[in-house]
Amino acid sequence: MSPPLISLTWTDRETGRQGYLVVDRLVRGVSSGGLRMREGCSLDEVTGLARGMTLKEALHYDDDPAARYIPLGGAKGGIDCDPRDPAAYGVLVRYLRAVRPYIETVWTTGEDLGLTQDVIDRAAAEAGLISTVQAIHPLLDDEAAARRRLADAFAAEVDGIGLDELAGGCGVAESALTALDRAGVAREGTRVALQGLGTMGGATARFLSRAGLTVVAVADVKGTIACPDGLDVEALLAARDGFGTVDRAVLRPGDRELPGEAWLSADAEILVPAAVSYAIDTTNQARIRARWIIEAANMPVRPDAEESLAARGITVLPDVVVNSATNAWWWWTLFGDIGPDPDEALAHIRRAMRALTELTLERAAADRTTPRAAAHAIAAGRLPLIAARFGHDR
Repeated sequence: MSPPLISLTWTDRETGRQGYLVVDRLVRGVSSGGLRMREGCSLDEVTGLARGMTLKEALHYDDDPAARYIPLGGAKGGIDCDPRDPAAYGVLVRYLRAVRPYIETVWTTGEDLGLTQDVIDRAAAEAGLISTVQAIHPLLDDEAAARRRLADAFAAEVDGIGLDELAGGCGVAESALTALDRAGVAREGTRVALQGLGTMGGATARFLSRAGLTVVAVADVKGTIACPDGLDVEALLAARDGFGTVDRAVLRPGDRELPGEAWLSADAEILVPAAVSYAIDTTNQARIRARWIIEAANMPVRPDAEESLAARGITVLPDVVVNSATNAWWWWTLFGDIGPDPDEALAHIRRAMRALTELTLERAAADRTTPRAAAHAIAAGRLPLIAARFGHDR
C-alpha cells in the first residue's frame, strides 16, 4: 500500500494534546474525510481512516455523464482528546486554526466520532474558515446555489431529527436490509443489537425499527440497555444527550441495564457497531452469536477478529460500503444530484446503497471471499478509471 500524500502531527501548546491530518489521495486537487475527537486517537488510526475514505469515494464513482458528483480523494483528521473534556472545544479551535491552510485548499471535512457538525462549524468560524468544505468550492458550477442547497438540506428535519443526522444511518440500514433480503430472511422477527446511539447508531436504529426489525439491545458509555421483546427506539432517541448517552429515566419496567459489552453477546441476528474503532477484537469476538455484523462505525472490527468471525460463518459488511452514505449525501447535495428535500434524499440514498451492497455481496460470492475483500477489489478497479479521467496526486 502506498504511503499517504500528506501526514502530519500537531501538538497543542496549551494542553499538550495532539491532532493528526492524513491526506491519502487527491482527485482534482481535493480530498474528503471527517474529523473525529476521542481519547486515544492515533496517527495510525487516522491513516487507516484516510485510506478508507479513498475507497469509499471510489466505490461511489459513477461514470454516467449525467452524474454531477465526481468522487474526490480520501483524507481524515483526528484529535486525541475526550470531547467531554472542558478544554476540548478550545483544542478543536486551535487545531482547525493550525490546519486551516489545508482546509482552504485540499481537505474537505465534517463531523465524525465525538464531534457534531454544529460544533465543528462554530469552531471553524472562530478559526477564520469560510466553511469546512471550502476547498471544493472552485469545482462547483454555481457556488452560491450549491451552498444554499446544502444549507437547506442541513436545516431539513424528519420527525424531529435533522436530515444530516439521518443520511448515514439510512445507508447503514439499507445495507443491512439488502443482506437480509438476499438471504431470504424476513424483517419481522429479526433482532438487532447496536453499540452507540449517536448520529449514526441512532439513525440506524430508527430506520431498522421502522422497517420491522426488533432492536433488543443498545450500548452507550453507561452500559447496555436490553429488552428481548424490543426497546422503544423513539423514546431512547428522544432521551439522548449530545454524545448519544441515554437518560435512564425513560426506561420501562421490562428494560434491563447490563454491562457495557453485553451488546456483543445479545441474542440477535444483526450486530451494529456504531461507536468506536476496534470495538471487536480476537478476544471478544468469541462472544458474538449474530449472523451479520454491519459496520456503521469506522474500523470497528480488527482484521484478525474478522478472520475468526468468517471462520464461524459470521458475515461482516464493511464500513467502506455500509457507512459511506454520509459522505456521499454531502456531495450529491452540494453538486446538485439531489435537492434538500428529505424524501428525495433518503430515496436516493436507499437506491445507491442497495445497489452498492448488492454489487459487493455478488462480488464476494463470485470470488468466494469476504465482503470487505470484494469491496476493496471493486474500489481498486475504479481508482485507475478515476485517475485516467481526472488525474490524481499521490
